[in-house]
Amino acid sequence: MQPYLVFTLAANLAAMGELAGHERRGSLTWPGRSEILGLLGAALGLERGGDFSALDLLRVGVAVFDDGTLLRDYHTVETVPSAAIRRPNSRPQALAAARLRSSTTITLRDYRTDALYGVAVWGGDLAPLRDALATPHFTLYLGRKSCPLSAPPGAKIVTAAGPEEALDALVLPPWRQGETASWLMTDAEPGDTHVEQRQDQPLDRMRWHFAARRVAVRKVAIQPKGRSA
Repeated sequence: MQPYLVFTLAANLAAMGELAGHERRGSLTWPGRSEILGLLGAALGLERGGDFSALDLLRVGVAVFDDGTLLRDYHTVETVPSAAIRRPNSRPQALAAARLRSSTTITLRDYRTDALYGVAVWGGDLAPLRDALATPHFTLYLGRKSCPLSAPPGAKIVTAAGPEEALDALVLPPWRQGETASWLMTDAEPGDTHVEQRQDQPLDRMRWHFAARRVAVRKVAIQPKGRSA
């Protein structure tokens, strides 16, 4: 038995990072380790270049209640050749200088609608994280800044034999009560039969560099009946 911090992530729009190209940025179906640690850092008030060493020691499990429905958004982006004008004072000035030399392209952004996840965190000092999630320093997003949470995380600390048992104590949003999580993702252990690789272990947050992580995907049936502490 050990303490776990459990909380929910619900959002009308969510975007879980994938390999990002210029023309298309996709979304995976559940938030990875880097996204969870970044959200906790935002709650604590850490800047991207801040000290994440305590957070990097944490272990994370994610239960998927609803991975949402794919929504694709189309953007038009106008680019200006660098030779058109040097050091413009504004984008309109750069576009005016470029005249017919600018080019417009369509880029794609993928989102997940009405997603709902449960998160279990363990292996560190959990009380400051619980308090920070209750009164976050920065706005909490489930991915991009266009994806704020649609409900408070309802963070609480419980004692359990494992992350699956701990997630039974989640507090789901009132309009999602009674839903069941079918999948649980955690760090892979010896003996796990279904293991995938996820590129979500932070290496350099300023340069957006991430390492591969082995993730165990477990079939579960988590239906929380927890209430606010």
